[in-house]
Amino acid sequence: MRYHQRPTGSNWGDFGPDDQLGRLNLLTPDKVREGVAEVRAGLSFCLSLPLDLPGGSKFNPRRRPPCLTPVLRNEKSNINYQLRQDDPYLTDVLCDHAVTLYTQYSTQWDSLAQVGSLYDVDGDGRQQSCFYNGYTAERDVFGITPVRPDPHGGFPAAPARKLGIEHMAATGVQGRAVMIDLEAHFGRDKRAVSFRDLRQVMEADNVEVRPGDMVCIHTGFAQMLVEMGGDPDVHRLEQSCCDLDGRDEALLRWVDEAGIVAIAADNHAVEVFPAPRIDAPRYPALPLHELCLFKLGIHIGELWHLTPLARWLREHGRSSFLLTAPPLRLTGAVASPVTPVATV
Repeated sequence: MRYHQRPTGSNWGDFGPDDQLGRLNLLTPDKVREGVAEVRAGLSFCLSLPLDLPGGSKFNPRRRPPCLTPVLRNEKSNINYQLRQDDPYLTDVLCDHAVTLYTQYSTQWDSLAQVGSLYDVDGDGRQQSCFYNGYTAERDVFGITPVRPDPHGGFPAAPARKLGIEHMAATGVQGRAVMIDLEAHFGRDKRAVSFRDLRQVMEADNVEVRPGDMVCIHTGFAQMLVEMGGDPDVHRLEQSCCDLDGRDEALLRWVDEAGIVAIAADNHAVEVFPAPRIDAPRYPALPLHELCLFKLGIHIGELWHLTPLARWLREHGRSSFLLTAPPLRLTGAVASPVTPVATV
């Protein structure tokens, strides 16, 4: 056993001692069939932003938009490369790009290695960095030294040896999903949404969340990024749209007890960040992330473009749909861009 005790309220070990999928274990063939049964109109919606949005690095100085560069061929750019340079009889023209991606710049999934917590996993009084299902940072996930050097220079790369996004990708991430449309009820004013607020919206819109569902939270934030056209107004964004109140214990209980397998929102963190300070010796700045990624193995998606789908669902009196949303099968990544597809 890798750990001697598990955090209060966690499900470590419930899906097996070596589990790396968390609640995705509930995305069974029956849940896929439930999702397929939601397809009636045969329409598909792309739920990804263009991956060059938000635009620039004003919104988050640590992350940069995608950078495309040409692959070299015979020491020349392999963009508009004419093969007749090698053989005068050939007519082919080839193009080949390389890309540098910041995995959390735009529409994304977080892996279960993206957020951990300091916890006395060995029961010896020593707090150490650990992740879902008791995997510790140094022993299991990243190691004391980098696994391989960065081929482009700079800081060494350290892929996650456990809990990487590739495990999520291998499941296909397909099943029934529901939309909770906060913008339709609260507009784009800044608001910390409690469980009471959430329940009010769900009751008004007849939203039924079933065990094994994926939940999408629509706030209008990503639509604002689209409207800003790649030049984000950071101050305006910081003062706009709903975030879930991660300090609301009732909301955290609902996330656990509802049996959901993933949460995706169109804002940048799903929850208020940083969460307000509390009178405690130790606490997380991202309590919903800690609950989902660290304790329960619920994957989190951020910056999804949900507005066109949310508006269509509202116009047709619906809230559920088939969601297909595998991340890149990028071994060892702690997050990944994703192009989710909703089919109604």
